[in-house]
Amino acid sequence: MPPESPEDAGPPLVRWLRPPRPAAGPGVWRTGHVPKPPEDPDRLGDRELHGTAALAAIVGWIVWSLYANGYLGFVLWPLEWLGLDSWGGSTGGITVLYLYELLFAAFLAYAFGRVGNGLALWRRWRPDLLRLLTGRPDIPPLPRGAALRATAALLGCYAAWRLSFRGVWEFWLEPFYAVVPDSWWQDGDTTAYTVGYNLYYALYAALLLALATWLGGWRAVLRHFPLAPRLRPGAGATPGERAELARRADFTELRAAGANRAAERLAADLRDGRMSDLDYARIEHAWRLVRARPTALPTFDDAAAAEGAAAFTHPSGARDLPARTAEHDLLTRQVRIGHAPDEDRNPYEYRGEAVALDPTVLGTSLLAVGPPGSGKTGRVIRPVVEALCLQALTGQAAVVAVGTARSGLGPDSAFDIVVRVGDPASTHQLDLYGGAADTDEAATLLAEALVGGTRADPGEAAAALIQLIGPYQAAYGHLPGVPELRAMLDGAPALLATLREDLALAGAADQQRDLDARVRQAQRPDDLGPQLADRLALLDRAGFSHPGRAPAFSLSSLTHPLRVRVDLPAGGHAEAGRVITRLLLAQFTAAAVTRPDRSLFACLVLDDATAAVTRGTVRGLTQLRPNNAGAVLALRTLDDVPAELRAGLLGAVGCRMAFSGITTWDAEHFARAWGTAWTEDQETTRTPDRTGGMVRRLVRGVRRAFTGRDTTTESVTVRRVERERWSASELAHRVPPRHAVVSMTSVAGEPSPPVLVRLG
Repeated sequence: MPPESPEDAGPPLVRWLRPPRPAAGPGVWRTGHVPKPPEDPDRLGDRELHGTAALAAIVGWIVWSLYANGYLGFVLWPLEWLGLDSWGGSTGGITVLYLYELLFAAFLAYAFGRVGNGLALWRRWRPDLLRLLTGRPDIPPLPRGAALRATAALLGCYAAWRLSFRGVWEFWLEPFYAVVPDSWWQDGDTTAYTVGYNLYYALYAALLLALATWLGGWRAVLRHFPLAPRLRPGAGATPGERAELARRADFTELRAAGANRAAERLAADLRDGRMSDLDYARIEHAWRLVRARPTALPTFDDAAAAEGAAAFTHPSGARDLPARTAEHDLLTRQVRIGHAPDEDRNPYEYRGEAVALDPTVLGTSLLAVGPPGSGKTGRVIRPVVEALCLQALTGQAAVVAVGTARSGLGPDSAFDIVVRVGDPASTHQLDLYGGAADTDEAATLLAEALVGGTRADPGEAAAALIQLIGPYQAAYGHLPGVPELRAMLDGAPALLATLREDLALAGAADQQRDLDARVRQAQRPDDLGPQLADRLALLDRAGFSHPGRAPAFSLSSLTHPLRVRVDLPAGGHAEAGRVITRLLLAQFTAAAVTRPDRSLFACLVLDDATAAVTRGTVRGLTQLRPNNAGAVLALRTLDDVPAELRAGLLGAVGCRMAFSGITTWDAEHFARAWGTAWTEDQETTRTPDRTGGMVRRLVRGVRRAFTGRDTTTESVTVRRVERERWSASELAHRVPPRHAVVSMTSVAGEPSPPVLVRLG
């Protein structure tokens, strides 16, 4: 069996904790990420680099062969000037000649190494060689002085070994012959002589090696490049990585704070495999809260010591999701969505890197545009919902996922609340007003949803609604439901008369004036009341609310780590679904801003945001970032957004995704949003070749007679020009299937250029 690799050593959770997670740009998968060196603008291609190196090696070998065969006698002129011929075949002369030839060989290796870009070739292959030998491609290079010292000692050891065992140096045998009896070798090569000679041979070779090791500082080199496999956790790692692994796996920070019992129990659960990555992330989050409030340390110590990996469980009791379909890292809170191909269209720092999403980029909101079948739901929306559900189980997020029953946003057991609009068996129903206690706010949110997809003024609609919602609450102590509000907007005389009488009994004279004003305005031919009533009728027919059923869910509950899924009505209620989507988006943007506790990351995920974007929601999206909240909006096309709001929507979100198959006019909006960049533009000019004498003209004439083409000369002009990062034509026609062009911005304001990502 081969030796156990470092990645297989230790318990599973320790293997998960071991990889480094350095800081990286927005959207870069940090687990095991190795920062790239600065980009070299003069970087040679693989073919040119390896071809040049091979050609230089061949030429260098030919030069050495010519010297070895006596064709380059001038190389020995310096020795002849020093009188080497007078030394004859003495040991000193042969030694000097051999050392001179070794220096000449080293000079040839250096000279042709420079010509063949040997340093660039070493830098290109160095990470792969280090990964093969040590498992660590990020080991820094040796200092220049240490490298020269080790190389010089290696060459000196090689020269001494060759001179000693090729019969030039014989003084090293004199101690052997001085102690060996004459009978061992005078009678021939006896067994004793052979054994003694070989032992002395090995002892002398070991002495040379030890001397070279001491002179060249090889022990420091071997410590710098650990060639032995790392069979135990943390072996061969840097001191900083070992300290970080000890902090994570041995809970040294808890011990230093005095929570020894908790540290012992948690470390035992980790070693025995009773702790999962979600348990670890949940306990790590609880410990961060304790560091912010040290008075809670005794409670934390007692709970962790008593329950171990099951401490601080989510109120639902769940310690994981029923299934995971994407790759997650709960330490960095990232979910991997794809891989950036290593090609020229991608920025250098993202080439070959895995791409991920996390709250630091989702906090700026995400807009994904692509036709059906492009992978929006299965490769982006579903992984994001799954990641947020996992983070909710660790107590760090609250998520509301909105889609149809066919969207496949996750099984029912993965959510705490499942609202099925129009299903009488649903355990919850939606709150029409999103938990708003103020009647003006409730009317504004409802008006945004009802008239958002029309040309009606939301402010005028809100004024009409407040004239009914306010009196109704003053008379009965609660806001009206869909049937009651619809009837009042239709102008039901009996209901309005009863409401007026109840207001009189309640002593709400000011609300009576609002009700009378609504009755007067209802007589106008351009009154919005009938239009609002028709919109509410859509919700009523879709089964939005059923009196006496289960409690209503409101988005004001996002101060708790909830996992909520809303299934929109199916069948012929598409317009009602759009109204509900607008209603949820408006309520979310309002609730996220007014939350008293913003420690949880709140996110609304809309699998289909068709006709959900209004002026109010665009303004609300810009306010989510400073309030630790974000929205994920998926659209089939930007035509589902009013033309005057498309530029504002692209500017309000920090993350933009254009999937393969989008139309050219959609691509134009993304191209303008991503702007331009300076690049080198090459122009090639071909002109007929008219140079040369009679022979060259004859050759060109024969070639034209056979090929039908004139001989041309090429001239290349290189200019720096400002071009679009991704043109509309490239976005529409050059993005392969199952790919998307993604740009991200972190909540700290760090942007990333658009990156081509292979999803999955």
